[in-house]
Amino acid sequence: MVTCNVPRLMVTGTHSGCGKTTVMCALLAALKARGHSVVAYKSGPDYIDPLFHKTVLHVPSYNLDLFLLGRGIIGRQRAMYLFATHAQQADIAICEGAMGFFDGVGTSREASSYEVADTLQLPTILVVDGKHASASLGAVIQGFLQGPNKSHIVGFIVNRCKPMVYMYFKEQWESCTGIRALGYLPDIEECRIESRHLGLVTPYDMFQLQEKIQRLRRQAEQTLALDDLVGLARTARTLRYPSFTYTTSAAVRIGVAQDEAFCFYYADSLALLQQLGATLVPFSPLRDLHLPDCDGIYLGGGYPELYAEQLADNISMKRRIRVALLSGMPCFAECGGFLYLLSTWQSQEKSYTWSGLIEGTGEMKSRLVRFGYQTLHFLKDTALGKKGMCWPAHEFHYSDTTNNGAACLAIKAARSTHWLLGHGTKTLFASYAHLHLWGNPVGAARFIHNCWRYQQGRL
Repeated sequence: MVTCNVPRLMVTGTHSGCGKTTVMCALLAALKARGHSVVAYKSGPDYIDPLFHKTVLHVPSYNLDLFLLGRGIIGRQRAMYLFATHAQQADIAICEGAMGFFDGVGTSREASSYEVADTLQLPTILVVDGKHASASLGAVIQGFLQGPNKSHIVGFIVNRCKPMVYMYFKEQWESCTGIRALGYLPDIEECRIESRHLGLVTPYDMFQLQEKIQRLRRQAEQTLALDDLVGLARTARTLRYPSFTYTTSAAVRIGVAQDEAFCFYYADSLALLQQLGATLVPFSPLRDLHLPDCDGIYLGGGYPELYAEQLADNISMKRRIRVALLSGMPCFAECGGFLYLLSTWQSQEKSYTWSGLIEGTGEMKSRLVRFGYQTLHFLKDTALGKKGMCWPAHEFHYSDTTNNGAACLAIKAARSTHWLLGHGTKTLFASYAHLHLWGNPVGAARFIHNCWRYQQGRL
């Protein structure tokens, strides 16, 4: 076993929308300005919050998802290893929670922010919404402290709170809860992070984002107890974790679609591909006319529907992707990447011709089509998974298509619901499901091997 003693915290919340991401970005910016080397994480499957963390820190932020990394002890061990690997490069590590602190799979605490805090021994700061706060807020905080035997909550921050309200009730809240009030943020209208159908808008969407971050930093320096927060981070217990080593499978080049339309990737998934021997070559389906020199393609998720016309107008890239994949180049495409491989995207105004590798039409619906954790059971051999292989996955999308495929049986976690999804051949796996490659490193190595076989002319 290896040990990690890096100071660390979790910033969690009472519920979605209480302001965790705003507080997290303010805290990251303030600590960075103080000269700290900070590494950020996100509990759960969300892609957007880590993009904000990266925008603040200018280094990657990492997802820690105890479902996608594997259920049970293996997922916890992988989370500890990945957390510590990155934390060792910093002097403080901060993880942002997801939803409410105890919200997990179904009605359980599985894969909740609490389970992440418990696994990684994270002293936890509870963010509470103070917009209409008064004395009763103390009872809300006290309720969270009366959860499991050890909640890990050591203090709280009040978001969207008026200065006079915070000063008036601060001692009463502390007396009621027995833990520290660690400051507040007022409601700063110009710094609000709005929502879109997948949660928050991305950094690409926010006008003058760096100005907003600096405004939050200045506020945090005035009204958050930064010294106390760092002090609490230093109380974290020693973390003992196993080491994981995956040797190079083959030297290949993988083109990774990375632009405003395709920006949803888990940093540790990309790092695992590199560890297995891949050189990752970014390209833009929006702007580039040619594919890079590569042996495989990874089309991640994002918001291609917002760029439907621009993607359709890039005829050169569409044609080259289609020709490459028809010639046998391996491809892994998830959610937005899968949509881009369809023949047509239908908006309210008109139809757009996309890559055309998969016959079918996609369009937006008025509400969520599928949402939540699931386990994929591969029904046939594909570029990623073999027949009989299982892989933890996640779906969250408002779109649907006329041809979702049948390469896998998806079984929803905590329910008996199931459905077919995915298009799979020995050189392709494309579906709505989002996968973390650390959830099945064998499958990741299989994709690398198929890219190598293509490189060697053996596919």
